[in-house]
Amino acid sequence: MSALAVKHLWKSFGGLNVASDINLLVEPGERRLIIGPNGAGKTTLFNLIMGELTPDRGSIHLFERDITRVPSRRRPHLGMTRTYQIITLFARDTIERNVTLALLGLSKLRWSPLLALHRQHQLVTSARAALERVGLDHIAARPLSQTSYGERRRVEIAMALAQNPRVLLLDEPFAGLSIDERHDVHDLLIAIPRDVTIVMIEHNMDVALDFADRITVLHYGKVIVEGTRAEVVADSRTREIYLGD
Repeated sequence: MSALAVKHLWKSFGGLNVASDINLLVEPGERRLIIGPNGAGKTTLFNLIMGELTPDRGSIHLFERDITRVPSRRRPHLGMTRTYQIITLFARDTIERNVTLALLGLSKLRWSPLLALHRQHQLVTSARAALERVGLDHIAARPLSQTSYGERRRVEIAMALAQNPRVLLLDEPFAGLSIDERHDVHDLLIAIPRDVTIVMIEHNMDVALDFADRITVLHYGKVIVEGTRAEVVADSRTREIYLGD
């Protein structure tokens, strides 16, 4: 059984193909890295997998279930969530409230117009547990606007982990981080148990290559190379389109 299977996926905008017959098979517990130059279609692929874009052709399966036409809002309920390349959080709210709001999205309580969020003890407890996992529980009450960029990255990861995903999509989690912050996030991701399958887009090769079990290289919406770290780095096509050799 695969955790995530993308089969013959196509997407175009006008005459521009942004996904051209993409096939991706990710095993349960795998750490898959997706790399490629700017414009390769990496984030577009995530948008298709999460249902934020509708493919023209092809299918997406989550643990053998066809989710190709499942609305994006339903996919976290099925065990798949993501982070974004551009952080989109509520800066005026506290760290804890940001994570609690992420949990609220999976709860039937979200339909209540009179909900007092701070009184939802189960949600708050789960939010604090997620923040503890990313090492931010000690500043849970701090407004997000008073945090560093690296801390916001970890808040976003906490929001995703709080939803107990089976498949976690990470869109450039190391982007914009200092060396120390990269080490912190790297250690955080390494500590995620293998019952969570991770697919990650990343440009920071030094950190990302060490993390991945297998690597997929995209170029102009196509899978060009796929394999282990040694296989991908040694492939002349990788050096030509990504490493600049």
